[in-house]
Amino acid sequence: MPGEDDEQIAERFRDLVNLTPAELERWLETEESKAAGQHSGGGESTGHESGRRIVALLRTNTRRLSADDRAHMRKVVGYIRRHLAQRPDGDVRDTRWRHSLMNWGHDPLKT
Repeated sequence: MPGEDDEQIAERFRDLVNLTPAELERWLETEESKAAGQHSGGGESTGHESGRRIVALLRTNTRRLSADDRAHMRKVVGYIRRHLAQRPDGDVRDTRWRHSLMNWGHDPLKT
């Protein structure tokens, strides 16, 4: 990602975030979504909070994205890439690994 400009990051974001805003919103309402990820102080996990922001980013016209929005897109791209590289062996269908990725807008089982 170093050296990638905003347009390249936006393209990677669109490639890696494979859940639609509606799919991601539905997922974020599930108990599995709420249980996944790291929780600070017993509140919402970082990934769950990010998922809500991703929904908003997906619904925002690209020309209206702020520098902070683009920085979050960069964070999402980095997280998904790192997490995919840590794929566990076996069936991942009902794993915290998959659930965490889905909170960040990527379902590794979706084609």
